[in-house]
This record gives sequence, structure tokens and C-alpha cells, in this order.
Amino acid sequence: MKNPASQYLNNPDLKTPKAPQDWSGTPVDGDGRFRNLNHTFSANMTDVFRWKFQRNPFKKQKHAEIWNPEIFRDNSWLEKSDDIIVWLGHSTFYIRVNGIKILTDPVFGDILSVKRRSEFPIDFHRLINLDYILLSHDHRDHLDKKSLNILSKQNPDVRYLTGLHMKEIVKEFTQSGNIEEAGWYQQYNTDNQPVNITFIPSRHWSKRGLFDTNLRLWGGFVIEAENKRILFGGDSGYDTHYQQLADVFGSFDFAILGIGAYAPEWFMSPNHQSPKDALKAFTQLNAKYFIPMHYGTFDLSDEPLGEPLRQLLAEAKNQNLEDKLIISQIGKPVSITGSKRSI
Repeated sequence: MKNPASQYLNNPDLKTPKAPQDWSGTPVDGDGRFRNLNHTFSANMTDVFRWKFQRNPFKKQKHAEIWNPEIFRDNSWLEKSDDIIVWLGHSTFYIRVNGIKILTDPVFGDILSVKRRSEFPIDFHRLINLDYILLSHDHRDHLDKKSLNILSKQNPDVRYLTGLHMKEIVKEFTQSGNIEEAGWYQQYNTDNQPVNITFIPSRHWSKRGLFDTNLRLWGGFVIEAENKRILFGGDSGYDTHYQQLADVFGSFDFAILGIGAYAPEWFMSPNHQSPKDALKAFTQLNAKYFIPMHYGTFDLSDEPLGEPLRQLLAEAKNQNLEDKLIISQIGKPVSITGSKRSI
């Protein structure tokens, strides 16, 4: 249900060159908590307990699951300069475009009690000379203190780009003053570098402690450089923002979208889209290629580890969209140089 916001926030130091018609800013409720475009989210403990204690229809299949994503171990791409997208597991991507080196939502190991099921594919000490680290929101499988602490020491000049009210926690984890916050549809200051990066809406929520629900903004990013437009969707349930993004940006060369942690859908759909809904979002985005993420690394929901990919492949086949999918091994670069792609 859509409820009117009490106010709208932006970073007054940033521009909003592209936005929907009559865009007022990022919506906030009367308690100063951020809102989704259409659906109010609140952490309902009754639903949490209902999920935890109900029967999991995937239980036998999950217990028998032996699938793990393949790991590509040749890291020579780190020493090159061509334009690439490299999935490093879950929502962590290394993106190099126009000579600019970008890392998204870096998580190298376990998150609290949740063990990493697929190893990080490279020696993280080799992640140096980064230009930007993009942080989509404050959940622990996307904002990891240990990983950011390591990266901050290896990359003292890196810039952290994130959402409104995230600066304090990112500074705590990195000891950096080079952090820029944005509201939805605001473009970061990339000075004279050959890249534009915009923070965009997703349907999700935020929480790190007991009383900070939705006090920090969540979202995704659009990266534009060298006649390429890449969408990194962050964590998101399916909603109208995908069509809105297509209306604002026109089209995308690559859409990086989550497909995992979707079961049971009655509980997870406000936060994580199913593979079927992710494919629907991809179609609405008017994108050329779909790179799936947010599966195969952490066991966060009812479905088996490999089920999101199996469902995505089956649904893409039903819709004759198989040639639009880029399913890469973890750690293997996808070349985006020139007019042709290669895997």
C-alpha cells in the first residue's frame, strides 16, 4: 500500500540530472525513517517466527543439495586494463571501465553465524588501487566491517559511495573521510574522471542494530562510462522502480540483479525478488544482458543454494531469453570491451 511521505531528503551538494517527472527526493516518514517508493516495510517479529517455525517445502532437496558455484582461479585479469565485470560471489563485483576500478558491497568471509559456502576467488590483498567502493545498504552481507577495514588500509585514497545517513557507520569501519552519501537519483561527484555514478531506488530496508530500522538509505547504482550503462540493483524486491529506471535512463547494457534468498515468497518478496520476478525486472529495464547475483554464497532462506540459478535458467528458456543471460564462474571476468561481449 502506498502512503504519502512526510518529507523528502537529498544531499544538497549533489545534482539530480536524471529523475522521474515531479521527483521531490527520497521519501522519509514522520519518524525520520526512509521509505520505499510504494510499500511500507516494517520488521514484523510475528512473521519472522511464522517463517522460522513453519515447514520448509525444500527441506529434503536442501539437505541433498551438492551444488556449489564453480570458482575461476586465474586472476591475471587484475593486471590488465580492459573493461570487465567480475562476480566475486554474492553481491561483490569488481568492475573496471574506462580505467576506473570499482568494487561493490565487498564481503570476503563469513557474516556472523552464516558461513560462506563459496570461497572468495582471489587473494583480497590484491585488491589495490581502487577508485570507488559502492555500498548499497547496511545489512551485514553487504556492509562488512572486516572487509572494509582491510580495503581501507590497502586503498587509502579510495572513495566510498553510498546512501543517505550511511556516512557515520562507513567512517567507523574505514576511518576514512572520503565518503559521499546520495539520495535516490542523485549523481555522485566524480570530478573529471570518465565515469558517472548515480544512486537509484530499490525495494528493500535497512537495519544494523536494535533500534535503527530504516534510518539508513538503501539502493543500487547506475554506472555510465565509455558508452556503457551498467545497473547494479543492490538488494531488492520486485516493484515499479524497474520501469521507472527504464523511463529515466532509457536502456542498460548490463543489468546486475539479485535472484536468491526469495523463499518463502510470502515473507521474502518485499526484500528479495524471485528468479521469475528478476527476469521480469530485466525485461522492463530494457537491458541487453542479465548478470545474476545474490545466490550461491550464503544460505539466507529456504531454497537450496543452487535453486535460484536453476529456476532462472528454466524461466529464461520458457521466455526465449537464454541468450540474454551471462552466467559466469565466480572470479571469471566478463569482457565488456567494444561492441561484443565474451565470457
